[in-house]
Parts: sequence; C-alpha cells; structure tokens
Amino acid sequence: MSATPRRDGRTADGIRNIRISYDGLARVDGSARFSFGGTAALASLSGPIEVRLAAEKASKATFEVNVRPLSNVPATESKSLATAIRSSLEPSLILTKNPRSLVQLVVQSLSYPTSKDALSAAMINASSLALLNAGSVPMRGLVAAVAVGRVSGGQLVLDPSEEEAVSLEAGGTFAFMFADGIGRKTSNSECVWTNWKSDSGGYDQREIFQARELARTGARAVYEAMRTDFEKPRMVAHVHEQVEVETKSEDHEMEI
Repeated sequence: MSATPRRDGRTADGIRNIRISYDGLARVDGSARFSFGGTAALASLSGPIEVRLAAEKASKATFEVNVRPLSNVPATESKSLATAIRSSLEPSLILTKNPRSLVQLVVQSLSYPTSKDALSAAMINASSLALLNAGSVPMRGLVAAVAVGRVSGGQLVLDPSEEEAVSLEAGGTFAFMFADGIGRKTSNSECVWTNWKSDSGGYDQREIFQARELARTGARAVYEAMRTDFEKPRMVAHVHEQVEVETKSEDHEMEI
C-alpha cells in the first residue's frame, strides 16, 4: 500500500507535516494549537470550575465541549463536531475525581478545510494537547486522531489532502487512546471513536478493519509527535529549576 505515491509525494501511509504550539491564552487553564498541513485547530480548557446547578452531576464532573467555526455562529455542524470530540476524549478522562464541577473545552477552527474528517482529527488532537497543557484533569491516556479515505481505485490513504478529499469514495476519522496496558498485546492503543462512512452506503467490514489499522499507524505517529513536543518544555523547566536550586545553595554556603 505504501509503495504507490500520491500527488503531493506522500506514500499511502504518510501524513502531512504536524505543527504543535502552546498559545498560553489568558483566563484558561491550558491551550494548544495543532495542524495537519493547512488544516488547523485551536483548543482551550478551563476546569474544574463551578458548574451550573442544572448541569451538575453528583458522581463526576460535567464535561462540556463547544466548537466555534472560523466564521459565522455555531450551528448544527459545530454541535455535531462537539459531540464527536466529547465522545473521543471522554474515555481518557477520570471525571469522578472532581464531582459537582465543570470541565469546559472550547475548540476553534483555524481553516476552511475541504476534508471535515481532517478537521475533526486536528480538533481532537488540539483538545488532547490542551488537556495535557492544563494538567488539571486526571487522564487514563492520551487520545490521538487521524483521517483515512478511500480514493478512486479502492486505495486507502492516510490523512487525505484537500485535493484528495474532493474525490473520496469513503472516509472517516479514527481516534485512539494510547496508554500502557490498553488494547491488544502487541499495541498500547485502543480505538475509542470513528465515523467511517461510504458514498455507496454499503458496509464492508474488511475495509473498515484495514482503514482502522492504517489509522492506528498514523495515530501512533501523531501520539509520538505530541508526546515528544510536550516533553520539551518540561525538560527545560526542570533544568532551570535545578540550576536555581544549585545557585541558592551556593549563596547559602557563602553566607555561612
């Protein structure tokens, strides 16, 4: 599958360039930006915070997701995306640690993509990074998502480009939770959500299985990129803290 090149030079199992940044938005506990090529999303997390009485849950925190389009006001499509993001992320969250509170996630589209599946994947990944950046909600694992499509000829491709998305015959987003001890013996990943669909309306179990395994490969690459990028500032912060402690110790010895 990976031997057939695509128009942009990628193989069938290749993904576009990944970009990750932490924007440090004001009045939120964590925020992050994620993009596959030109398909980008920004997410911010607040919580646990006070919850409205009508939305309060006695046994766990209320997890609320709001999606904002690049332009206009949120409509049916934004609500559908919000439901998909919540379904993808909720298995990774330990909401029982903070009952009678609110965890609020706001996701903003930063592009006009042809592929809604690629945008969904970018939004899920930005949301996972915002949760990591906040560090205020306990997590079972980290969710990473990627889109898969079937182009003419029956070939499955990972992370379809804007050009490929126009002519896809089938496609969808797959979200995986990565954590030790989860899933098969040969993998630490579990598929937690997908919206695979076909223009023909048929259901091919073998194709869905192949698409899922292709997506697992791409999601693992996304997960590794997120983990590597997130560890960088933590390592720098640790070094700075160590230097500061050593400096204070030296000053103390000089005073003595």
